[in-house]
Amino acid sequence: MRGLLAKRMRFHLLGAFVVSMGAAALFKFGVAEPRKRAYAEFYKHYDPMKDFEAMKAAGVLESAPPK
Repeated sequence: MRGLLAKRMRFHLLGAFVVSMGAAALFKFGVAEPRKRAYAEFYKHYDPMKDFEAMKAAGVLESAPPK
């Protein structure tokens, strides 16, 4: 029984480190990178003036009434 706590602590600390690194990598490559690519693709073809005119025509903006 001597040294059991230290031995188990070392095992669990290593396991926790491996699991946390795996979860971080999974989040980065499964969520963050696809999200960055989606935003880049959206803003590659985004025309803010066209969007403004569409909102203006729909009457969404109070400061720019529709014509």
